[in-house]
Amino acid sequence: MTNDMISTTLVVIRNANMRRGSTIRIPATGTTRSIGQILLEEGFVKSVAEHKENRNSFLDIGLKYRGRKKEPYITTARRISKPGLRIHSNHQKLPKVLSGMGIVILSTSSGLMTDREARQKKIGGEISRHIY
Repeated sequence: MTNDMISTTLVVIRNANMRRGSTIRIPATGTTRSIGQILLEEGFVKSVAEHKENRNSFLDIGLKYRGRKKEPYITTARRISKPGLRIHSNHQKLPKVLSGMGIVILSTSSGLMTDREARQKKIGGEISRHIY
């Protein structure tokens, strides 16, 4: 069994949103750092901080809510590409989520990036997730 860090990270975020948690802690890897940075730049999370504890690095991600009812900013994180069925796209055919309100996380030769960045750089890749 392989570890899919993209799926693991977004499932942890979704579960914390359901229980209205303020922060989550995940192991710090290159992939999780990239996901945290993308979510921070796009405004889906409040903060991302990295710290070490007994030779292990962790990311603390502060979740963001709106209104009195604490509605989470991340309402849906759908997995598109799966280990059994990889979905690839070029920069011209990248999907737009909710007419540009959501983001698509792509795994490209230049690392993880959003659909907007991939269109600007004119590179395609594996469509990993839709987040909105």
